[in-house]
Parts: sequence; structure tokens; C-alpha cells
Amino acid sequence: MSDRTGIFAGDDPFAIARAWLAEAEAVEPNDANAIALATVDAEGLPDARMVLLKDIEGAGTEGAFVFYTNYDSAKGQQIAATGKAAFVMHWKSLRRQIRVRGTVTREEGPQADAYFASRSLQSRLGAWASRQSRPLDSRTSLMAAAARQGLVHGTNPPRPPYWGGFRIAPVQIEFWSDGAFRLHDRFRWSKVADCRWEVQRLCP
Repeated sequence: MSDRTGIFAGDDPFAIARAWLAEAEAVEPNDANAIALATVDAEGLPDARMVLLKDIEGAGTEGAFVFYTNYDSAKGQQIAATGKAAFVMHWKSLRRQIRVRGTVTREEGPQADAYFASRSLQSRLGAWASRQSRPLDSRTSLMAAAARQGLVHGTNPPRPPYWGGFRIAPVQIEFWSDGAFRLHDRFRWSKVADCRWEVQRLCP
């Protein structure tokens, strides 16, 4: 598309996303990789929460966006039921956002093990202690559970079997940038049947 220039230029949406994220990491004060992840429950009711995006993989039509969580959490169960999710990543400092919709698969091999091992010890013990999304009596009971896990696993706890990654393979990616007088720039990349991207400029 002739007018897709500047920050929108390029033939690889994952390269564009990585470039935007790198810019945001230089200016956003906290969690430039935060995404608002949306899923749907068994009744079809949408659910959303903030999680941290940990990787933008690949290139062309073979890339994916990766985050990690407890598989038994509400989002984990909803993804398991539908195999689909969406997210938006918004940076107020840059006045930009990226929206993604796609299919989801688990990442529970060496890559998940390596990421889990890179986390702080207390975060790893917390993953063992927390029954994520389930009712909790008090913060004191949660801290006690984490302390017990420390006694069980020591200083090098392995990745819990119910904890790992999700890889979102997008069918749509939209790049948005703020424009004067609310005449924003929006480009939607849609994956079409012959495994290529179709790019369209959208009205703001």
C-alpha cells in the first residue's frame, strides 16, 4: 500500500510489532509489554485481564505472541475450551496500539522451562503456591503456602505441570497510531487462505 510508510512500513508485521515494543520499552515507565488479554467463557461472556507479553516470535505468516500463566486459571480454562484469544497492547507515551486476534496453542516444553527458571525464586514459589483464580481466605494463607513450597522445593523449584506458555498465532493484527483531530492511522493485516497477509487501511 503506497501510503504505508514510516512506522507502518515493512512486509513483516512481527518485525513492526517488535520495533514498536522496543520503542515503548525506552519510554514507558512500567511494563511496556503489558497486554489486555480477552477470552470468552462457557456462556459466551467476554473476560479480560492484563498479562505480560514475553516474546514476539518468528516472521512472515509464521510468527506468534507468547505469554505465560497458570493453565488452571480462568483464562487458561477459557483458552483450553475455545483455542482462541485476542489482546490489545496500548502505549500512552507513544500514542500507539496493536490489536491481535488469533488461535492459541500451549508452550510447555524447554522454552517454558527456560522462562520459568529465569523468574525470581519468590515468583517461582508463588506459582506453586497460588491456585490462581480460586477463592482465597486471606493474604496470610497465601504467604504461608508460598513458605511451605519453599520448604518442599528449595532454591531451584521446577516448573509446575499446570503452569506454562500460550502462543497466539494471529489471524489479524492491527496497528494504530494517534492522528491530529482524531484522524488516526489504522492498518489491519489479515491472514488469507493462501498463507499471506492482506493489508488494508481502515477509517479511524
